[in-house]
Amino acid sequence: MTDAPPPETGIEPPRRRTTMLLLVVGAVALLLDILTKVLVVATLSDQPPLRLLGGAVYFTLARNSGAAFSLGTGMTIVFTLLALIVVLVIVRTARKLYSRGWAISLGLVLGGALGNLVDRMFRHPGPFRGAVIDFISVFDPWGRTWPIFNLADSAIVVGGVLAVILAFAGVEMDGTRNRKADR
Repeated sequence: MTDAPPPETGIEPPRRRTTMLLLVVGAVALLLDILTKVLVVATLSDQPPLRLLGGAVYFTLARNSGAAFSLGTGMTIVFTLLALIVVLVIVRTARKLYSRGWAISLGLVLGGALGNLVDRMFRHPGPFRGAVIDFISVFDPWGRTWPIFNLADSAIVVGGVLAVILAFAGVEMDGTRNRKADR
Protein backbone atom coordinates (compact mmCIF):
# COMPACT_ATOMS: atom_id res chain seq x y z
CA MET A 1 0.00 0.00 0.00
CA THR A 2 1.38 3.43 -0.94
CA ASP A 3 0.67 6.90 0.34
CA ALA A 4 -0.43 8.11 -3.06
CA PRO A 5 -2.59 11.24 -3.11
CA PRO A 6 -6.31 10.71 -3.70
CA PRO A 7 -7.49 10.92 -7.31
CA GLU A 8 -8.24 14.41 -8.59
CA THR A 9 -11.94 15.13 -8.16
CA GLY A 10 -11.91 18.90 -8.30
CA ILE A 11 -13.08 18.98 -4.68
CA GLU A 12 -10.66 20.23 -2.07
CA PRO A 13 -10.24 17.88 0.90
CA PRO A 14 -11.95 19.24 4.05
CA ARG A 15 -8.67 19.53 5.97
CA ARG A 16 -7.10 21.65 3.28
CA ARG A 17 -10.12 23.99 3.35
CA THR A 18 -10.03 24.37 7.13
CA THR A 19 -6.28 24.91 7.09
CA MET A 20 -6.73 27.57 4.42
CA LEU A 21 -9.52 29.19 6.47
CA LEU A 22 -7.24 29.26 9.54
CA LEU A 23 -4.44 30.86 7.50
CA VAL A 24 -6.73 33.44 5.86
CA VAL A 25 -8.32 34.46 9.17
CA GLY A 26 -4.86 34.68 10.75
CA ALA A 27 -3.48 36.73 7.86
CA VAL A 28 -6.42 39.16 7.90
CA ALA A 29 -6.12 39.63 11.69
CA LEU A 30 -2.35 40.17 11.36
CA LEU A 31 -2.70 42.58 8.44
CA LEU A 32 -5.39 44.67 10.16
CA ASP A 33 -3.33 44.80 13.34
CA ILE A 34 -0.17 45.92 11.54
CA LEU A 35 -2.00 48.51 9.43
CA THR A 36 -3.79 50.04 12.42
CA LYS A 37 -0.57 50.22 14.45
CA VAL A 38 1.31 51.89 11.59
CA LEU A 39 -1.53 54.40 11.21
CA VAL A 40 -1.71 55.07 14.96
CA VAL A 41 2.04 55.61 15.31
CA ALA A 42 2.02 57.92 12.27
CA THR A 43 -0.93 60.02 13.42
CA LEU A 44 -1.01 59.89 17.24
CA SER A 45 2.67 60.23 18.17
CA ASP A 46 2.99 63.33 20.36
CA GLN A 47 -0.75 64.04 19.93
CA PRO A 48 -3.58 64.09 22.47
CA PRO A 49 -5.97 61.11 22.48
CA LEU A 50 -8.63 61.02 19.77
CA ARG A 51 -12.13 60.97 21.34
CA LEU A 52 -14.72 58.80 19.58
CA LEU A 53 -18.35 57.88 20.21
CA GLY A 54 -18.87 60.63 22.75
CA GLY A 55 -15.98 59.46 24.90
CA ALA A 56 -16.91 55.78 24.93
CA VAL A 57 -13.71 55.01 23.00
CA TYR A 58 -10.43 56.85 22.71
CA PHE A 59 -7.49 56.21 20.41
CA THR A 60 -4.33 56.96 22.32
CA LEU A 61 -0.79 55.77 21.66
CA ALA A 62 0.67 53.54 24.37
CA ARG A 63 3.72 51.28 24.29
CA ASN A 64 3.46 48.14 26.40
CA SER A 65 6.53 46.02 27.16
CA GLY A 66 4.47 43.69 29.35
CA ALA A 67 1.52 41.40 28.73
CA ALA A 68 -2.20 42.08 28.97
CA PHE A 69 -3.06 44.82 31.46
CA SER A 70 0.64 45.81 31.39
CA LEU A 71 1.45 42.89 33.69
CA GLY A 72 5.01 41.60 33.58
CA THR A 73 6.64 44.78 32.33
CA GLY A 74 10.28 43.98 31.75
CA MET A 75 9.57 40.35 30.83
CA THR A 76 9.25 41.03 27.12
CA ILE A 77 11.53 38.16 26.11
CA VAL A 78 9.33 35.70 28.02
CA PHE A 79 6.20 36.94 26.23
CA THR A 80 8.04 36.78 22.90
CA LEU A 81 8.95 33.15 23.51
CA LEU A 82 5.41 32.31 24.64
CA ALA A 83 4.00 33.88 21.48
CA LEU A 84 6.41 31.81 19.38
CA ILE A 85 5.27 28.66 21.16
CA VAL A 86 1.59 29.54 20.62
CA VAL A 87 2.22 30.10 16.90
CA LEU A 88 4.09 26.78 16.58
CA VAL A 89 1.37 24.84 18.43
CA ILE A 90 -1.38 26.32 16.24
CA VAL A 91 0.54 25.59 13.03
CA ARG A 92 1.15 22.03 14.20
CA THR A 93 -2.52 21.61 15.19
CA ALA A 94 -3.66 22.77 11.74
CA ARG A 95 -2.73 19.34 10.36
CA LYS A 96 -5.53 17.72 12.40
CA LEU A 97 -8.11 20.44 11.88
CA TYR A 98 -11.45 19.71 10.19
CA SER A 99 -13.76 22.09 12.08
CA ARG A 100 -14.48 25.51 10.55
CA GLY A 101 -15.28 26.98 13.97
CA TRP A 102 -11.94 25.84 15.36
CA ALA A 103 -10.19 27.11 12.22
CA ILE A 104 -11.66 30.58 12.79
CA SER A 105 -10.87 30.48 16.52
CA LEU A 106 -7.28 29.38 16.03
CA GLY A 107 -6.84 31.74 13.07
CA LEU A 108 -7.80 34.69 15.27
CA VAL A 109 -5.42 33.60 18.03
CA LEU A 110 -2.67 33.00 15.46
CA GLY A 111 -3.12 36.42 13.83
CA GLY A 112 -3.24 38.16 17.20
CA ALA A 113 -0.19 36.36 18.54
CA LEU A 114 1.74 37.18 15.36
CA GLY A 115 0.62 40.82 15.50
CA ASN A 116 2.03 41.34 18.97
CA LEU A 117 5.06 39.19 18.13
CA VAL A 118 5.88 41.48 15.19
CA ASP A 119 5.95 44.42 17.63
CA ARG A 120 8.15 42.55 20.10
CA MET A 121 10.56 41.61 17.32
CA PHE A 122 10.76 44.83 15.31
CA ARG A 123 9.88 47.76 17.55
CA HIS A 124 12.12 49.82 19.80
CA PRO A 125 14.30 49.00 21.74
CA GLY A 126 15.09 45.95 19.58
CA PRO A 127 14.45 42.27 18.83
CA PHE A 128 12.83 40.27 21.65
CA ARG A 129 12.53 43.50 23.69
CA GLY A 130 10.20 45.65 21.58
CA ALA A 131 7.12 47.22 23.11
CA VAL A 132 3.68 46.37 21.75
CA ILE A 133 1.67 49.28 20.35
CA ASP A 134 -1.69 49.61 22.14
CA PHE A 135 -4.17 52.31 21.21
CA ILE A 136 -7.82 51.49 22.02
CA SER A 137 -8.99 52.81 25.37
CA VAL A 138 -12.54 52.44 26.66
CA PHE A 139 -14.26 55.26 28.62
CA ASP A 140 -10.99 56.96 29.52
CA PRO A 141 -8.15 58.24 27.33
CA TRP A 142 -5.45 56.93 29.68
CA GLY A 143 -6.65 53.39 30.33
CA ARG A 144 -7.81 53.95 33.91
CA THR A 145 -11.24 52.34 33.33
CA TRP A 146 -10.05 49.45 31.18
CA PRO A 147 -6.50 48.74 29.98
CA ILE A 148 -5.49 50.06 26.58
CA PHE A 149 -5.40 47.33 23.91
CA ASN A 150 -5.01 46.75 20.16
CA LEU A 151 -6.59 44.66 17.40
CA ALA A 152 -4.19 41.75 18.03
CA ASP A 153 -5.38 41.60 21.65
CA SER A 154 -8.99 41.71 20.45
CA ALA A 155 -8.39 38.86 17.99
CA ILE A 156 -6.81 36.73 20.73
CA VAL A 157 -9.72 37.36 23.11
CA VAL A 158 -12.43 36.71 20.48
CA GLY A 159 -10.59 33.57 19.33
CA GLY A 160 -10.29 32.39 22.93
CA VAL A 161 -13.97 33.01 23.67
CA LEU A 162 -14.93 31.14 20.50
CA ALA A 163 -12.69 28.23 21.59
CA VAL A 164 -14.46 28.08 24.96
CA ILE A 165 -17.87 28.11 23.24
CA LEU A 166 -16.80 25.33 20.86
CA ALA A 167 -15.40 23.27 23.73
CA PHE A 168 -18.59 23.64 25.80
CA ALA A 169 -20.67 22.79 22.72
CA GLY A 170 -18.62 19.60 22.36
CA VAL A 171 -17.19 20.46 18.96
CA GLU A 172 -13.87 18.69 18.49
CA MET A 173 -11.07 20.01 16.28
CA ASP A 174 -11.59 17.09 13.93
CA GLY A 175 -15.15 18.28 13.31
CA THR A 176 -16.88 15.60 15.37
CA ARG A 177 -19.09 16.26 18.37
CA ASN A 178 -18.27 15.05 21.85
CA ARG A 179 -21.23 12.96 23.06
CA LYS A 180 -20.66 14.02 26.71
CA ALA A 181 -21.42 17.65 25.83
CA ASP A 182 -24.81 16.67 24.40
CA ARG A 183 -26.09 15.28 27.72
